Formats: sequence, structure tokens, C-alpha cells
Amino acid sequence: MKILQIVPSISLIYGGPSQMVLGLAPALAKANAEVTILTTDSNGDNGQKPLDIPLNIPIKKDGYEIIYFRCAPFRRYKFSLGLLKWLKDNAKNFDIAHIHALFSPVSSAAAIVCRQQNLPYILRPLGTLDPADLQKKKQLKNLYVALLERGNIAGAAAIHFTSEQEAKISARFGVTTKDLVIPLGVIPPKTNTEDVRIKFGIPSDKPVILFMSRIDPKKGLDILIPALEKLLITGFDFHFVLAGTNPQDPIYERKIKLEIDNSQLKLHTTITGFVTGEAKTSLLQTADLFVLPSYYENFGIAVAEAMVAGTPVVISDQVHIYQQVLDSESGWVGTTDVESIVKLLTAALLNPQECQRRGLNAQKYALQNFSWDAIAQQVIQAYQEIIKK
Repeated sequence: MKILQIVPSISLIYGGPSQMVLGLAPALAKANAEVTILTTDSNGDNGQKPLDIPLNIPIKKDGYEIIYFRCAPFRRYKFSLGLLKWLKDNAKNFDIAHIHALFSPVSSAAAIVCRQQNLPYILRPLGTLDPADLQKKKQLKNLYVALLERGNIAGAAAIHFTSEQEAKISARFGVTTKDLVIPLGVIPPKTNTEDVRIKFGIPSDKPVILFMSRIDPKKGLDILIPALEKLLITGFDFHFVLAGTNPQDPIYERKIKLEIDNSQLKLHTTITGFVTGEAKTSLLQTADLFVLPSYYENFGIAVAEAMVAGTPVVISDQVHIYQQVLDSESGWVGTTDVESIVKLLTAALLNPQECQRRGLNAQKYALQNFSWDAIAQQVIQAYQEIIKK
């Protein structure tokens, strides 16, 4: 089976949704599929230099290959005429395409090319069909739907959702679709070899509450920060670590940092910026609690990463794997309001033994259910059924 994975960018700076492809591809290759990733050299939307990689030629990696194309002429929108030309010329050599992202010009155009070349394709919306997300730039998105995405959804062999909740609430714009619900995977962390408490100046005698995600309005920091302030007022002693960035909205990122600087929380906070590699793994393993009170989250890959690291999670019921967290007793789930998050964090901080138990539950569940090898088997079965038709 020859598979195309098409994604606007796989730069680390875009976070989990893009990086997912780099977890799936080697797992598919391990299952004897031939995988080619088509992507661009985009590395941020605010003047950052593009990725320093060879362009237009296959790069072999872990049993699969990646072909990068120059972002041009619209770099901000991760668009590539070269990628689309290559797809048009080579689509006949593949059995199926898996396209990641809607409302992204190169992904939308790739779906059109696939239809023109009679190549069946699956769309993964990355949460963009969530009603809350559709409210952002609503008029522009309505036009985009009318011109492009309704046709792309109608022509798709299937829509890939990463949770039942995402599938349940997602818009289809009047189109009937075949839905696939297949979760994202996580890579089990290696043994922690880096002491991030020393690296980032985190106190060794205080429980660590970790937020590690994109610094974005939808992530619920406007709930979390006042909740943490209330905990300090009531006498809890902890250390908060804010790990993340937002190259697409640096103004909001500065706003959050300024809010912490002007708060009593400042003396109890470490802001690390974007972390990856050993530092990321070590932070996840060092934290006593991982917290993400998002207003909407189609899956919550950061939550799954915390779980596989053995860290209990405190999340909102708008993170769409919340039911798995509840069922496996891997953490605490509340609503998107300050008092709910205060209540959950209080319960967790008052009972370190319960935190430890739920952390062990989280790791066990994640290893069993978010394994890339197991997910690859589900994906291949879906591909095979589509190709047969």
C-alpha cells in the first residue's frame, strides 16, 4: 500500500497537530506500508526563517520519506505551488492520501487535486469544524466553505476525527460524511536524564503545576491564572510552570506574561518558553500535575503526553478525551470556570497519594490506548476499506 500524508508544515513550532504525522508515518512504515509525507518548509508565521532542509527531493527517515517544498508565493499561509504540481504529476502512483488540516490553502488545494486525479483522500480537520473554532473569522470561513471546503468534505472518502466528542459536535455544512474516529498516539518517554528543576530554577521542595501547550486564548489561561492566584490566597504553596509559545499571536503571549508579572503569582512561576526534546520530557515527568482548562480541544495531545509520562491531569470537559480521563481515573475533569479549576486543584494538592495513583493509571492507560503501533493498525484497516471501494 502506497500512502501520501499531506500536511502544511511539520515544524516543531506548530505543535502537536502537525507533529502527529511524524508519529504516524514510522508506525505505518513498520506495518509494511510505503509512506511519503508532502509538506512545506514553513517554520512560523511572523518572519521566521524557513526550515533549513533540502527541497523537492525525498528524504529517507525511519522507513518512510519526506519531501519538503518551498512556501510560495504566500508564505504566511503555508502555500506551495511546487507541492501541488508534484501531487498532480505523481498522484497516480499512490493508493490513498491522508490530508491534515482544513481551512489551509495548500491542504484545500491538495484535496481538489486528489479528486481531479481520482486519488481517494481522508481529511483530518484538526478541530477546525468545532462550532467554537468556526466563529473565528466567521465571514471569511463561510466564504471559504462555500468556495472550497464543502466540496472537499463532500468528495472525501472519510473524515478523520480523533475523539467521539469531536465527531459529534463537528459541522459538516449539509454534507453526509463517513466518519473515522481514531485517536492520536504518543511516544513513550525515555528515561529522564535532565534535571529541569536546576535548568529552569524550579524549587525542589514544592509541588509543580505544569501548563504545556500553545499560549492561545482557547487554552483557558484566563481561567487558570486567577484559579492559581486563589490557591495562593488560601495558603497553598506550589510552583507553576508555563511552557509554550505562540508564534501566530505574540501579542496574546505578551499579554499573559505581563499578567503574571503583575500578579502575586510571579514569585511562584517559571516561564520556560517553547520546550522540546529532553527538557520537554523531563518537565512532564517532574510535574506533579498537568493542567489544561481549554475552551475546546479536539483531542488534547499534550494531555496524552502528560499521561504517558505518568503525570495526573486536571482538564476541562471541553478537552475531548475527558471521558477517557474520567473512565481510567487518570486525573480530574471540571468545567471552564475558575471555581471548578480551583476545586480540582485543591483536591489534587491536598492528596499527593491520590495524585500518584492517578498518575500511574494515566501512564498505564496511555501506553495501552495511545500506542502508535496500535493506532497505525486502525488507520491501515480504514485505508484498506476505502481502497477496496
